This record gives sequence, structure tokens and C-alpha cells, in this order.
Amino acid sequence: MRSLWYLLVYSGVVAFIIYYPVLISVHVTLPLFIGFAGYLVLQGLDGRGWRYLLPALLYLINLEINLSLPLLLTLVAILIDYLFIYPHFVFIKHCRVCIAIVSVIFIDFIYLGLIEIYDFIFTSSSITLNNQLLYSLWMDIISAVIL
Repeated sequence: MRSLWYLLVYSGVVAFIIYYPVLISVHVTLPLFIGFAGYLVLQGLDGRGWRYLLPALLYLINLEINLSLPLLLTLVAILIDYLFIYPHFVFIKHCRVCIAIVSVIFIDFIYLGLIEIYDFIFTSSSITLNNQLLYSLWMDIISAVIL
């Protein structure tokens, strides 16, 4: 019975990783969950294991491919956060919700900054800053708090 439960959970995760970025490209009002996936990558790098790391990385790469975003720019944003900002949260390590909220916010803002730099350098328009992006940020924060 327990193996059936794991099979259902893992198949649901795989279905989400594969089909949610496709749904985002069709329905532009759905949140991107870049910060939430970045937080899962941080948790995987922080010692939680590959069960956090691998699905989040696959989701981010699939998202970038389906939305024609600059490839691996989310991973650069996550690594910048992991190397320069995340280690300074030692004083709030006991508050997991606080770390989740702050990490998601920093990952989203670092990614937005990098995407704006990318657009400036290559004179392109990858993403527009509007209320939908703010909605996506709020949904990222809420999903990190729920986890």
C-alpha cells in the first residue's frame, strides 16, 4: 500500500514537471514558481538530498525551454543566492518559514535583475514587469510557506 502511495506521488510530481510549463505557455496568468523551485534547489544543496534537487532542476530547465527564456539563467540566480546571500541567514536558521520566504524573494529578485541585464545586453524583451509578475511572486511566497 505504501509503494502505491509513493508511485502516485512521484507520478504526480513528474506530471507537474512535464505539463505545468506547457500550461504556463498557454495560460499566461499561471505563476512561474521560479523562487519556489529555487528554494527546493537550495534545500537539496543544503543536505536534504536529490529528492529536492533533481525535480526542481528538471522543472526549471523545462520552464526555460517551454517559455523561451535564457537557458540556465535561473540556475545562475540560485547559485548567486546560495553563495552570497543564503549563508548569511545563520541567525534565522531555526525559523524555516522565514528562510523560505526570504530565499524565494531573493531568488525571484535576483532572477528578475539578471533577466533585465540579459535583455539590456541583447536588446531583447524576455519578460515584462507588470502585475502578473507580482502575482507570480506572491504565489511563490505562499507555496514556500505551505511547504
